[in-house]
Amino acid sequence: MAHGTRVEHDLVGDKEVPADAYYGVHTVRAVENFAITGSTIARLPGLVTSLAAVKQAAAQAHRDLGLLPADIADAIIEACAEIRSGRLADQFVVDPVQGGAGTSTNMNANEVIANRALEILGHPRGSYDVIHPLGHVNLGQSTNDVYPTAVRLALVASVRALDESMKALADAFGLKAQEFGDVLKMGRTQLQDAVPMTLGQEFTTYAVMIEEDRRRLTEAAALLLECNLGGTAIGTGINGHPRYAELACSHLAGISGEPVRPAGDFIEATQDCGAFVQLSGVLKRVAVKLSKTCNDLRLMSSGPTAGLGEISLPPVQAGSSIMPGKVNPVIPEVVNQVAFEVIGNDLTVTMAAEAGQLQLNAFEPVIAYSLLRSLAHLRAACDTLATRCVPGITAHRRHLHDTVHRSIGLVTALAPHIGYGACTVLARRALATGRTIKDLAAESGLLNGDELDTILRPEALTRPHATDRASAPPVGQPTT
Repeated sequence: MAHGTRVEHDLVGDKEVPADAYYGVHTVRAVENFAITGSTIARLPGLVTSLAAVKQAAAQAHRDLGLLPADIADAIIEACAEIRSGRLADQFVVDPVQGGAGTSTNMNANEVIANRALEILGHPRGSYDVIHPLGHVNLGQSTNDVYPTAVRLALVASVRALDESMKALADAFGLKAQEFGDVLKMGRTQLQDAVPMTLGQEFTTYAVMIEEDRRRLTEAAALLLECNLGGTAIGTGINGHPRYAELACSHLAGISGEPVRPAGDFIEATQDCGAFVQLSGVLKRVAVKLSKTCNDLRLMSSGPTAGLGEISLPPVQAGSSIMPGKVNPVIPEVVNQVAFEVIGNDLTVTMAAEAGQLQLNAFEPVIAYSLLRSLAHLRAACDTLATRCVPGITAHRRHLHDTVHRSIGLVTALAPHIGYGACTVLARRALATGRTIKDLAAESGLLNGDELDTILRPEALTRPHATDRASAPPVGQPTT
């Protein structure tokens, strides 16, 4: 052993490994070969802990089957439990984007677990004649079933975390909807005045959209719980015990707390990335709708004097280095940018899933990297919006009230009573003179003041209600 290093051997030849490293020769070569993202799989802790869970389940199954000596199995199980608790995270040093369909990630885990298990049994690191990374830790396994199973578990955990953040955001919008339930405003279609609504109805919409997407995420997560663990290289189960898949999945379910189940057809499951594409599509859906919501918040808060000026977002930082007093909608803006990233990641996942050939998709590392980043960033975006923006939104009540009563959109409420044609005439006059629909309707004698007050009361403007249409002229027939 060289000073400060130990020498390990693989099919390429000898290689020096830092003496204090838990990883080994395969990991060192992967670090040299794949310097892509500037990051490591340690920065994806869910993937590391999921790998350890899979390796622990495999060791427990092989101990049950009598294929691993109890002392070696127990040491491997203990090492995996330590990694799942967060220990040795700094030893997972390979780049998450790598060639080899995830082999480098699997080897990194095998080596760290083997060397920690050796320590537990009182042997120095690198004593692979006692516990071998491949012969023992990787027994009955292949990268092609271990890696995608770990990715699926990591994604499910991340989906659960995103779901919690989305619920908090939906709740925040729901509370604002209650607060703004009595605030009348103009609804808009194509950025033009439409008909009145309440600001509470508008904010309820945002909560409902998020809740819909939470259900879609739950459906996507359920597809990820079917795994090919036990299929080994291409799904045929070569070098695996006939009972291994069932036992390993059972142990994995117990370790992870997720109802993991074996795939119905391991050959199909080894090459099929459909569940990843499904999840990516749902994440894109979440991103698009969050971004649209943030566009609305930016529009409604535009101004403060030369825009819509319907709401104010909480000021969280100065907005300009040259314009004193300017405050920008920076929280919605950052959520927009996360959405753009997620939409781009969806294209990456789509192309990588399509690019698989025959019995394996070699591009699952970039699929995993893209999806885990999307999930993490969407969660952070939801948390930021829920804590730094939505609770502090205020309504400009007087301004909103005035815009409703100045808007020609009010004329729509009169159409069932005086006809479409008469309303068209009123709308044109209102635009030409700047006078209100209510004043012009009263002046024309089409309706009296009491009738107008009844028709234009807020509860009649913002929800369905019965209307006596018997006295109204035919649709489209002018009356003046």
